[in-house]
Amino acid sequence: MKRPFLRLAGLGAVGITLLVGCGTNTATKPNNGTSVTKTLVVDLNAAPSNLDPGLQYNLESYYVYRNIFDQLLTDNPWTDKIEPDVATSWKAVSPTKWVFTIRQGIKFSNGQPLTPADVAYSLQRILNPSYDSPQEPNFAEVQSVTTSGQSVIITTSKPDPVLLGNLTTLSIVPKSYILAHGNAYFNLHPIGSGPYELKQWVQGSTVTLIRNPLYWGKKPAIPAVEFRAVPSEATMISDLQSGVADIAYPITPDQASVINTNSTLRVLTTPTDRVAYLAFNTDQAPTNNLLVREAITHAVNIPLMIKTLLQGYGRQVNTTLTPIGFGYDANLPNYSYNPTLAKQLLKQAGYHGQPMVFATSPSYPTLVIQSIQQQLSKVGIPVQIVSTTQATYLQKVQSPLHSWGNIRMGAWQGTWPDASTYLYPMFYSKSIWSSWSNAQFDTAVTAAQSTLNITARTQDINQALQVLHSQAPAMGLWQEYDLYGVNKNVVWKPNPLENFFVAQMKWK
Repeated sequence: MKRPFLRLAGLGAVGITLLVGCGTNTATKPNNGTSVTKTLVVDLNAAPSNLDPGLQYNLESYYVYRNIFDQLLTDNPWTDKIEPDVATSWKAVSPTKWVFTIRQGIKFSNGQPLTPADVAYSLQRILNPSYDSPQEPNFAEVQSVTTSGQSVIITTSKPDPVLLGNLTTLSIVPKSYILAHGNAYFNLHPIGSGPYELKQWVQGSTVTLIRNPLYWGKKPAIPAVEFRAVPSEATMISDLQSGVADIAYPITPDQASVINTNSTLRVLTTPTDRVAYLAFNTDQAPTNNLLVREAITHAVNIPLMIKTLLQGYGRQVNTTLTPIGFGYDANLPNYSYNPTLAKQLLKQAGYHGQPMVFATSPSYPTLVIQSIQQQLSKVGIPVQIVSTTQATYLQKVQSPLHSWGNIRMGAWQGTWPDASTYLYPMFYSKSIWSSWSNAQFDTAVTAAQSTLNITARTQDINQALQVLHSQAPAMGLWQEYDLYGVNKNVVWKPNPLENFFVAQMKWK
């Protein structure tokens, strides 16, 4: 994921019901005193794991909590430009010092004013090692965050070319509220300044948001939204067809064909800056052997899966980036399907059919997982698929023990469409996401994050990509397309950056 995986912290038992404000009946009045006449219902294939934005790094949570919080800056997916949000303006007073002017008059949904101290704290807590935020690598160059009057000053240890892009994902949280109640409580009872506020969270099941009456911006047209965890693909389609759900995400290409035959529904699709990939654990045998990893890259038939399983809703990539992002090198060769060569490499590696563990979760397409399992089996690699909840999956991946298995499915979207926001958090040796270490790669990717010179950055990124391609700690599969099943009465246009803002939707 931009976005976005999570570190579990302070979660209650699945099934606990958390109430904020009134009950769940859409005929009741929320705390802004207006009747909820039509709740937007969104089916997601997994439940949000966290509503504390500093702890999340999975798409299901991201879709929900971004409607509760404002960000320091915002990204315009149609112009690729960074625009004001909580910060009304910003300037670089030196290559390593940025000053942000904070908007006045913003209030959190509990009535507390949003101040520059809240902005500074929102970033400081991510940088605090004891908080253990999975987003810390995104701000690794930040040296200090201070305030002066209505300004926030961010100083970096070196020039950071993606700082502004990363700040489009910095959700602003209330400092005094968190200090008074603690991080665990805040995760369960989040308070933001965005267009919606939390009404109810039934963990593992539903999250209901209602309009925030204190929101400083334009009043949303949609009065309330209910996000529902619906892991069954068949149930998702049934919900759309019966009118129980207004939006279902993600849907499969097969489901898209069914939806397109229904006059009350439509399919919305867009290519994204999210890349589907396989990661290999170089700390576990037999994937600690480069020849074995290379064999896997030749055993997987990417074009065939795009044609048959994705029905064309995808584009092959030659690395763990997409063409949308800065730094993508189209000159790198695609991974070639060559099962004969795969078998030769396995024999050369001394591999004799040791079983491999393929880690995944319901967040990733089952048919793709099974297809990869079958293809690896054909070259003599027996694979055991181990599927857990997305929260458990991510917790295992982030563990310093690196004991999650040999192969894992992933889908990564950087905080900004730039190679640094992919390569550094995914593969830098000290990142919690990496099960690989290479000094040459670390040097190149660090250099790319330390200069504002476009030419130098391009050269550094190309070098990092060359190392990544030759050492194969992962293989890119394809640029993912988003597919949404949508009721025709919902007016909305999805975007490549996957900003699922309910405030940008309305009823026809």
